[in-house]
Amino acid sequence: MTIELPDLPYAYEALEPLISSVTLRTHHGKHHRAYVDKTNALVKDTNLAAGSLETIVKHCASRAAADPALTPLFNNAAQAWNHAFYWNCLRPKSPRGPQGALAARLRSDFGDERRFADALKSAATGHFGSGWAWLVLDDGALKIVTTSNADTPIVRGQTPLLVIDVWEHAYYLDHQERRAVYVAGVVDSLLNWEFAERNFERSRSGRTDAATSMSAAG
Repeated sequence: MTIELPDLPYAYEALEPLISSVTLRTHHGKHHRAYVDKTNALVKDTNLAAGSLETIVKHCASRAAADPALTPLFNNAAQAWNHAFYWNCLRPKSPRGPQGALAARLRSDFGDERRFADALKSAATGHFGSGWAWLVLDDGALKIVTTSNADTPIVRGQTPLLVIDVWEHAYYLDHQERRAVYVAGVVDSLLNWEFAERNFERSRSGRTDAATSMSAAG
């Protein structure tokens, strides 16, 4: 199947002023599109051409050590997957925070929601270089983890619930080197907790497709 660039689930202007339409058009329309296009080019005429994006990512991760030629495909496919997930982790500014079972687990595993928010901000701001800061479910526990470059929890046996992109192209046009300003704004105002709650409920019910509910692949 052909991997497609997913539409954003909101207008390009919807996340302003924290994330400008200029940033979103560049980030989604150029960076994300480039990862999708490169993935399609690399799988063309191979036995992965019919696979979903998640299948490609996991195959490359499991085989890259034995076949280093798969590394470029992993990097582009995983970046395409991570970005498709990231768009769904954002929403126009809303006062709604975590609710229900996920809110209860956040309080249980982190002490309270403010401690969780502070820990997520610290992880995202302090991550060295390009990468991602994730809320994941790992062996039954909620954890905050970071990954570098294209690395992704779906190849680590973890279920991602939310992510913040901390590559410079996610914030530099709006905030220059002030990553902390971007991170704080996302955590305080733009996280899509309904998406996280759906992922959490799928994982609790034993389903393993939580992170693909936004359909990153065509």
